[in-house]
Amino acid sequence: MPAYDSLLASITTDAVSARDVFDPATGELIGRAPLLTSAEADAAVDRAADAQAAWAALGHEERSAVLHRAADAVEAQSEALAQILSREQGKPLNGPNARFEVGACVSWLRVTADTPTPTQVVVDDGSDYAELHYRPIGVVGAITPWNWPMMIAIWQIAPALRMGNTVVAKPSEYTLLSGLALIAVLNEALPSGVLIAAPGDGGIGAGLVANAAVGKIMFTGSTATGKKIIEASAGNVTRLTLELGGNDAGIVLPDVDPEAIAEQLFWGAFINTGQTCAALKRLYVHDDVYEAVCDALVEVASSMPMGIGLDEANVLGPLQNAMQFDVVDRLVEAARRSGARVLLGGDPKRDQPGHFYPATLIADIDPTNDLVVEEQFGPVLPIVRYTDLDEAITLANGLDVGLGASVWSADRDRARDVAARIEAGTVWINSHGGVHPMIPFGGVKQSGYGLEFGVDGLKAASVPQVING
Repeated sequence: MPAYDSLLASITTDAVSARDVFDPATGELIGRAPLLTSAEADAAVDRAADAQAAWAALGHEERSAVLHRAADAVEAQSEALAQILSREQGKPLNGPNARFEVGACVSWLRVTADTPTPTQVVVDDGSDYAELHYRPIGVVGAITPWNWPMMIAIWQIAPALRMGNTVVAKPSEYTLLSGLALIAVLNEALPSGVLIAAPGDGGIGAGLVANAAVGKIMFTGSTATGKKIIEASAGNVTRLTLELGGNDAGIVLPDVDPEAIAEQLFWGAFINTGQTCAALKRLYVHDDVYEAVCDALVEVASSMPMGIGLDEANVLGPLQNAMQFDVVDRLVEAARRSGARVLLGGDPKRDQPGHFYPATLIADIDPTNDLVVEEQFGPVLPIVRYTDLDEAITLANGLDVGLGASVWSADRDRARDVAARIEAGTVWINSHGGVHPMIPFGGVKQSGYGLEFGVDGLKAASVPQVING
């Protein structure tokens, strides 16, 4: 049996308690994903708690070795995982999409395994001596979204396991098969009970948050759901890492070469067909280069093929679900009615299967338009004209979110000066959205709190202990 068929068969079910999973590009039924009851999810937490002490006792060296073996397992099944991901999430195999995502899972596992333990001597002055250690929390609940269902799961799972915790992972109900497939492959290398899948609807996630045996919740998703998690976790004083909604701004200074930056701008906005929390979602361009930047973006965007993910030629796919299609369509139509100029796209073919929305560029749009101030989370970029840099920075900082941002300029020092004035967890210079397993990542304002990746990510997946004396 081919690897894809074998892996898919291992995670699908004919049971009554299951959810039909459809390909968002074709509408075809892929399979049925099992769903847990609340009692079964609680039992999963209990099993993870029972396994935690032995896992922690292995020590960092052995846990790191196990993570490398888990990376080997993902690498060996990489094509099957990418095909499941492409069919369920919709993203194409090629470009910065399905194969890229599975490859990132391997890289993050290996780097997390090899990141030095964050133990620190904080005082050693001859009379006092103190060390700061980071110990396991216990059970970590990992709640992942549907846009990058494998990569973001690894961002949560890998540091939690490395630091001696066990994990109960709830994949999004929109991408159950992707989450289940990844966990099944990881468990080829992990001891029993160390990583347990808890597929289900929002009620399963709420149960994880409320369960007193879960010492930490790691969540990536909407700000609205993040606020509910904060409220629900308060009674247990559960530790939280929250990576919430974003509406990232980019500011283009007048000294740029529009053609030189156009492709980077495009992928900053349209990676994963725009379905990325830290994608470029509103672009402020100086009047001196405004039309040239618009023209260069149209040239790049119009050359990017969109279609079924399993077609090797495509680099843009459908929106993952009808709900998100409706959000994007509503915002574009409101912008069109307001008098904004549609440079490209904005006219989906509604008589064809799949949640396809064409790559869309909107110019001459009011900075207060809903398409600018709401997170569209799709293949649409509003381009706002400005003449005064201070005003552009004020507009960039004017929303209640602050995940990422970018500044585009031929003068790197000037760009850094502008970046320092922007309220965002990460500000990229002449790029947007790139992440690295050793560079801390997190949001400000209502984009959440807590850091992921590198040493800071290990600290976030543990509890500090000072040994004094």
